[in-house]
Amino acid sequence: MGNGVEFVKSCFKERATLIEQLAARDEGFRDLCDDFLTAHDEKLQWERSSAPERGERIAEYQELMDILRTEIAQALERTAVIPFKPPRE
Repeated sequence: MGNGVEFVKSCFKERATLIEQLAARDEGFRDLCDDFLTAHDEKLQWERSSAPERGERIAEYQELMDILRTEIAQALERTAVIPFKPPRE
């Protein structure tokens, strides 16, 4: 899997197997993982910056990470749901 997937697995260690399974079959989820890693990396770069807009950019990337973390968690929850089989007649 890509780096984004590995990063998400490190953030959701208890769901690593489910993350691998979902990433293997869902390109949108892989993209979500890559976006999460990109936001994390950008936030780290701004944390090392001395630019005047540093604080504002850090806050923006943190907010983006929070949103993406929620989306990832929701995707995992949807995947973890086991549908009930209809009762036998």
